[in-house]
Amino acid sequence: MAQLNVLGEALQPCSMDPVTGYYRTGCCENHGDDPGFHVVCCRVTEAFLAFSVSRGNDLVTPMPQFGFAGLVPGDQWCVCAARWAEALEADAACPVVLESTHISALEFVDLADLRAHAFTG
Repeated sequence: MAQLNVLGEALQPCSMDPVTGYYRTGCCENHGDDPGFHVVCCRVTEAFLAFSVSRGNDLVTPMPQFGFAGLVPGDQWCVCAARWAEALEADAACPVVLESTHISALEFVDLADLRAHAFTG
């Protein structure tokens, strides 16, 4: 079955450097077995990374044993839809790549909020 983005189109890759996605395919796809719903393709910012660390999800510290170099502002990464929504409430939401954000993100956030934070680059 084709994976769709929040625009109702074919889901586009989020990042291959670093390789992201729950399944490490570079896409924020959803096959129903990801308990965290890592479906929002974000272009992370310093504020978002600091917020994530404050919530117990350190995306900054390298973990070479897992092949994870740590994220820096400007990297694109599939984040949990609920965490992005939480960051939105805390005024720490980072830009979103709509074409690479899975349609299931709409179960957690409104399309209007995603559009308001759309990355255009």
